[in-house]
This record gives sequence, C-alpha cells and structure tokens, in this order.
Amino acid sequence: MTMEETINQIKEDFELLGDPNAIIEYILEMGEQNEMHLPPELKNDETKIHGCASDAWMIEECKDGKLHFTVEGSSELAKGMIPLMLKIFNDRSPDEILSFDPQKLYALGFDKILSPTRLQGMEAFLKRIYAAAQKCKEQNM
Repeated sequence: MTMEETINQIKEDFELLGDPNAIIEYILEMGEQNEMHLPPELKNDETKIHGCASDAWMIEECKDGKLHFTVEGSSELAKGMIPLMLKIFNDRSPDEILSFDPQKLYALGFDKILSPTRLQGMEAFLKRIYAAAQKCKEQNM
C-alpha cells in the first residue's frame, strides 16, 4: 500500500468514527494496544524527539534501502499517534518519504483534534522522519 493509500485508509476510518471525540478515543485505544518499547538505555537525549509535549524517543534504521522506525511515547495520546504515523512512514524508501507532502496529514483532521502543543510534537516527529530519510538516501548514493 502506498503512503497515499494509507492516508486514505486512515481518513476513511476517521470518517466512519465521525465525531472528533470518537477519533481521539480511537487514538487513545491504539495507545493502549501499542507494545512498542525502547530499552531504557536507548532513551536518551540523542533519541529523544525534542518538541513533543510528552517524552518520546525514536530510533531510525536504514536497511536494504528502507527506513524502519522504533518509537516510544510516554503519554497515551503519543502512544496512539505513533502506530498511525508508522503506518504511513515505516518501511518506506527514503525517496517515498522525501517525496511525500506532510501537509496531506492535515487531511486527516489532526489540526482539528490535536492541541497546538500536540501538533508541534507531530511536526517534531515529522522533522526527525524526514531527516532520517535524507540521511538514509545520502548513505545509499
């Protein structure tokens, strides 16, 4: 499934839920089911996603021309947003990520359901994703 198709699938899921409160509840439920964890020794200033409202850490791996992300957030909302973002960005080539317009995420309505502080966290997360994609691309040239 392409990144665009993934966005459309998430958008359809959100439209079925309809109400912004139901969407937030869905995201929180995803957070309860999120079992992605980093070992304590990898939770440091280098892996921390600076700019998030709550603590979050990311490990980026560039392998076989694809990027793989391991991410852990400390809040339930962050834990729920992580699987949504990884559905879109995980296991993609650097070119796929770098050619994807992050503004398309706003079609999902995040700007309507997340506070400005949480949106800043999402943007910090995206900056890390795009920086990792650029670094991976340069390593594979």
